[in-house]
Amino acid sequence: MQKRKLGNSNLEVSALGLGCMGMNFSYGPAADKKEMISLIRSAVDRGVTFFDTAEVYGPYTNEDLVGEALAPHRDQVVIATKFGFKIDPATGKSAGLDSRPAHIKEVAEASLKRLKTSVIDLFYQHRVDPDVPIEDVAGAVKELIQQGKVKHFGLSEAGVRTIRRAHKVQPVTALQSEYSLWWREPEAEVLPALEELGIGFVPFSPLGKGFLTGKISEDTEFDKNDFRNSVPRFTTENRKANRSMVDLIGKFAQQKKATPAQIALAWLLAQKPWIVPIPGTTKLHRLEENIGAAAVELTPEDLRELDTAASKIAVQGARYPEALQKLVGR
Repeated sequence: MQKRKLGNSNLEVSALGLGCMGMNFSYGPAADKKEMISLIRSAVDRGVTFFDTAEVYGPYTNEDLVGEALAPHRDQVVIATKFGFKIDPATGKSAGLDSRPAHIKEVAEASLKRLKTSVIDLFYQHRVDPDVPIEDVAGAVKELIQQGKVKHFGLSEAGVRTIRRAHKVQPVTALQSEYSLWWREPEAEVLPALEELGIGFVPFSPLGKGFLTGKISEDTEFDKNDFRNSVPRFTTENRKANRSMVDLIGKFAQQKKATPAQIALAWLLAQKPWIVPIPGTTKLHRLEENIGAAAVELTPEDLRELDTAASKIAVQGARYPEALQKLVGR
């Protein structure tokens, strides 16, 4: 597996990371813990060194899982986690945003314990909190870095103005936001700003929450607890309408003797050398398929052809329900 550096920082990670959220949160019932520990360790064996979690995934159970799985390999890997939500102790569910500096420090201490580590490699603000100046957030993480509890500061789904303000207080190592062939909004303002500031980019949902793999049709039924049930882009009509994007990727996959997932990931890797996608999976064969994307080469002509064809397809449906969309791009 090739390595990449996230922006101007010295944070070197595998060209593809592993998003661990779906192992026990958001996509239906939690997978078997032993099997997921085995999967995470299999990823390490195959050269993956970058693992993504968050306290709110579960809440808490995903960090516990990642911490246990990676404990034997701690010095070989980079662990990213996130702060920024209030978790209601009564319900154990997220209850809005909270990026007050005191709360950030509490979350860091709790995450360190769950992750079984003395330092968090990359600590992201999960969503921008409009009630807390970003300078205060960056200042709190800066203190944690000075104390040796955190190595790098990240933001997630933040807008360009917020990124610039944060970066002045504490250099931002990476921005994590959604980016894929069917969500290209970051290209307009975000990617140019990251390039200018020397910040790495970590696309989540690089396979369009599974849609770009070609394995989801209008007839697919999701588990009742699956987040995609509430996503406008995943209504039956929109899945049918958006099939043309999957067909396009499938055509390229045939030409390249690759899978649609590998083409979607290879396209992202080809955009910038400081982009590191974090596809998630609960299956070993999918993990191996995703890792195989790092070996798929798309020529400049391939990329032009793919871009031209994709730009003619209008993707139907919002990528988030309205309440979640409000938390994005601030």
